[in-house]
Amino acid sequence: MLKLFTLLVAAGIASPALANDTMAEVKTGGLIFAQSDDVSMAEEDLFISASDVRVDYVFENTSDKDVESLVAFPMPDITGQVDNNSAISDYDSDNFLHFSTVQDGSPITAKLQQRVVSLGIDVTDEFAKYGISVLPFSQKTTEALAKLPETVRKDWIARGLVYPMAEGDGDGAEKVTLVPLWTLRSTYWWRTTFPAKKKVNVEHRYKPAVGGTVAISFLEDGEPKGERFEEYSRKYCLDGDFTRVAQQRAREAEAGGANYTESWISYVLSTGANWAGPIRRFQLTIDKGKPGNLISFCGSNVQKIGPTTFRMTAEDFDPEKDLDILILSPPEAQ
Repeated sequence: MLKLFTLLVAAGIASPALANDTMAEVKTGGLIFAQSDDVSMAEEDLFISASDVRVDYVFENTSDKDVESLVAFPMPDITGQVDNNSAISDYDSDNFLHFSTVQDGSPITAKLQQRVVSLGIDVTDEFAKYGISVLPFSQKTTEALAKLPETVRKDWIARGLVYPMAEGDGDGAEKVTLVPLWTLRSTYWWRTTFPAKKKVNVEHRYKPAVGGTVAISFLEDGEPKGERFEEYSRKYCLDGDFTRVAQQRAREAEAGGANYTESWISYVLSTGANWAGPIRRFQLTIDKGKPGNLISFCGSNVQKIGPTTFRMTAEDFDPEKDLDILILSPPEAQ
């Protein structure tokens, strides 16, 4: 007899409370599932850079029965906004993170479920009725919204699904464009089996959506103080050396030099604690991109293993918090 539980790959989206030259920060990664005493995460080998996330798992079913699972990868929520500054660039693709997965060397063909939510209400069926693409920032969505009947336009505006943005057309007249405000929730899912007394290898690959902002934002009047600095100190474990270099770079920018830029990468690491017992062997490798970049993140016994790479290893690892990475880049490193 098969045991059945649900396995989820976590992904969420966070929008920092910043304006102008900022982009949304997207959290991706980690595996979540209903608690089970039978399947444990024997190994996790995680690689993170601004262009690529690779995670290799080894799961082990220690029971004497096969465990059948419904596996899912919830993509980050995409919420429409008047000023689109999200870090995701491939808005015309359903698979906007280019997610792929392999189990024991065989590619997994996942099914895709997409739902549209506005103010907590599922309105997916309405979009199908009027032939509207669910992708908020796709060009085909903009074109389809422009063809909505007037009664539907007014209804959707009143319900907060869209916002009427007026723009001049160059001849003194105004053109009204409907800007999406709904939230898209996409989930890839498939079924798999953890054989009794066996190990299973699962690999995931995807491109992270990297948030960021122009200039160094966590200093106040060039000094390490203020609420934002305190937030960064907690989130990225800033140390004295990192802060001093950041101050120097900020002073150079004020004197006429080019601004450094911040990049933020987040990974939902804490979900590994949902498996039976701790992760028996954990390895994290982070690549900061260019040698001239500065990097800060929270970790224990981190070693520099290359000009741009850092590594942390742990045995019986019980992740208690998610991983947040801060990278400062000089203009020539972009």
